[in-house]
Amino acid sequence: MGNPKHTEVSVARQSPQRPDADEPELDDTTGAAEPDETEETDRPSASIDRSLWDELRIDPVEIALPAGTGFTLRAYRPASSLTPTDVTERDQDDPFLARRQAIEEEEDDETVVILDEELAEEFADEDEDDKSTRRRDGAAADTDTDTEDSDEAGTDEADDEEVPIFLSNQGKLLLFKTPESLVSFIRSGAPNDLSQLDSWNELSERLEPADIAPLDEDTYELDLVVENLRGGHDTWDSTLLIEAGEVARDLSYALRLPAVLDMLSAGSSLDDLDEALRATANGGIGAFMGRRRLKKIGAQTASLGWRTIVGKISAVVDWRD
Repeated sequence: MGNPKHTEVSVARQSPQRPDADEPELDDTTGAAEPDETEETDRPSASIDRSLWDELRIDPVEIALPAGTGFTLRAYRPASSLTPTDVTERDQDDPFLARRQAIEEEEDDETVVILDEELAEEFADEDEDDKSTRRRDGAAADTDTDTEDSDEAGTDEADDEEVPIFLSNQGKLLLFKTPESLVSFIRSGAPNDLSQLDSWNELSERLEPADIAPLDEDTYELDLVVENLRGGHDTWDSTLLIEAGEVARDLSYALRLPAVLDMLSAGSSLDDLDEALRATANGGIGAFMGRRRLKKIGAQTASLGWRTIVGKISAVVDWRD
């Protein structure tokens, strides 16, 4: 589908052209006439000012889905500094998930009734043996407790990498069809997951609709992925598919979509597709090997998998006009 934003950005980056009729007239005393200050102000800027986003470490993002194209925000912060989005209400609205949770609770509440006295005594003896074994294992494990605690502390610090967080609320991604509606929401003070960031208040005070101009690498066309995969190996767009995988992983983590994370996890067929595409994009001998790997990946399997992913992401989008 078309992306109107790209047209606007490309126009903004064009050097202003001045027709011959508008060439400055020479003045006998002052030389070339000074350009009109008002006219100069009205011209489009030569480049987009990224200072606000770089300073606050938040970025505008544009995502195209089958239902439309929208703007949102994304940031990366250490996992320990973030409170994950609350998906309780979202999951309650999912009848299939609610049914699975009810079944699991019923299974947890089940109790076993033994009527035969001899069997009851046998189970009691087995329970006692199990308790003795657990006591011995626990005593042996105590000797290594201090060492393990220090190792775990070091591992936690090393693993506290930056993770994605989006403009979302209660497990729903907030997408806005216009920059104006996005800025209006931010200024409204409505609850959202990004408001926990230290830089959020400053963003809400300084942000203007003209600032909502995502970079090319922050623009994702998920609506084109399935159709591209259906076209077969020769038509696969490496950039499109690689970027789709990146944003899908970010969204599935931030919005707590474990099913999507599993489908894109290391060793999965879609992860193999991603690795092969990256190899072909990097060139060299790796590109040759990547093309061989791509030929082993079924186009139908890949398109079906991505159709599921796009569907699950679309299901947790809250469109705001």
